Amino acid sequence: MLWVDKYRPKTLDQITVHQDIAQNLKKLVTEQDCPHLLFYGPPGSGKKTLIMALLRQMFGATAEKVKVENKTWKVDAGSRSIDIELTTLSSTNHVELNPSDAGFQDRYIVQEIIKEMAKNRPIDTKGKKGFKVLVLNEVDKLSREAQHSLRRTMEKYSSYCRLILCCNSSSKVTEAIRSRCLNVRINAPTEEETVKVLELIGKKEGLQLPSGFAARIAEKSNRSLRRAILSFETCRVQQYPFTSKQVIPPMDWEEYVAEIASDIMKEQSPKRLFQVRGKLYELLVNCIPPEIILKVLAFFSLLHSHIPQREAIDKLTWKLNHKGTFDCRSFYHALHIPKEERFPWKSIWAVKAPRRVAFFVWTVTWGRILTCDNLKKRGYVMQSWCCIRMLRRL
Repeated sequence: MLWVDKYRPKTLDQITVHQDIAQNLKKLVTEQDCPHLLFYGPPGSGKKTLIMALLRQMFGATAEKVKVENKTWKVDAGSRSIDIELTTLSSTNHVELNPSDAGFQDRYIVQEIIKEMAKNRPIDTKGKKGFKVLVLNEVDKLSREAQHSLRRTMEKYSSYCRLILCCNSSSKVTEAIRSRCLNVRINAPTEEETVKVLELIGKKEGLQLPSGFAARIAEKSNRSLRRAILSFETCRVQQYPFTSKQVIPPMDWEEYVAEIASDIMKEQSPKRLFQVRGKLYELLVNCIPPEIILKVLAFFSLLHSHIPQREAIDKLTWKLNHKGTFDCRSFYHALHIPKEERFPWKSIWAVKAPRRVAFFVWTVTWGRILTCDNLKKRGYVMQSWCCIRMLRRL
């Protein structure tokens, strides 16, 4: 078992990083006045740990007896039915799932899951009807339609179930959902708190840490507690006893992305494109989020693009002056004179092409072509059916 799971706090009393939040959650459970909750904060800050400890405080040891199911729901979408398959993690009193995995059909998942939970209302030890808890991960990735459906079902089934929502950014969650939840901000742990957790794990494992070793791991983790513990375990596997000058290895997927960026900059060819595409697929298969891959890949590509192509003596160069020397006038103009972006009208209208082609390119350049995204921004409701399939049926 990984140290991240082995030393995860089981109860709210064992929480060491966010103790004030844990005590407030414990008061809510004690007073039996637990509303819908929205946990938001950066990755690796401890949101999932607090949620699992809260479930343990609510339902006791039964919250840990979970089973993984791959369920399929049949949803009526107008004139046809859709089969939606999703993986859930459930116990007697709670269900955990990620509705954004269903893509553009996520609103059907939200509706059907809550309806099913409302029908199967649990009974507590005193014979009274209790409520179930639905844990939804990555709520900020839900579509607008799914969030509107979630808001309606929150109001309709509030007496049957409680929702615990988890996301990285609350700004991508609609105001209607945020106003119906108790918002809990989970800040990223400081480096001092990360060092205390690493030292506690090292003490339980019987490891001797050199002076400043845990601090270097905390600094490399970028305030992500999960990443710090994983790096600590990687160092233990690679070399023990630890040394004061031991190198903290980066994450494997980051080295892989750096290798992809290097391949892109070395050669631009169809063969290299095929190799890069295969490596990107491999990262996605190993559950690395695509937005993180693109951000890190863009950063490494930027670094590789500034590597000097020939050996020369480094020197300072002021690019805002044709002489390469700094002067106040060029810096003043760079601050106060905005750069005008010229519209490429000559490359559109001056080309010998049919007018309808030029008009189409002009519309695309302005971003006004009537794609599904632009139509949704204008408030049009798009149907989830394909016109080609409908023509074939006719």
